[in-house]
Amino acid sequence: MNVGAYDRALRFGLGVVLVAAAFIPQAAGLLAGWGNWKYALTAAGVVMLGTALFRVCPAYTLLGISTCPAERR
Repeated sequence: MNVGAYDRALRFGLGVVLVAAAFIPQAAGLLAGWGNWKYALTAAGVVMLGTALFRVCPAYTLLGISTCPAERR
C-alpha cells in the first residue's frame, strides 16, 4: 500500500467526477467536442478509482513514492 488516506480521497473524488462526466447528459454535451479525449478522461477516472480502491499506485511504486504513513519508515 502506497496511497495514503488524503491521496485516496482525492483520487476517489476526481475518479468519480471523470467517470460520471461521460454519463451525465449536461457534461456529455460539454465533452462532445473533445472527440476521443473524452474516452481518455473516462479511462483516467477508472484508473484513479482503481488506485483508490486497492490503495496501490503503480507509478508511485516505480518512482519510490509513498503517501501512506505506514510505508514511510
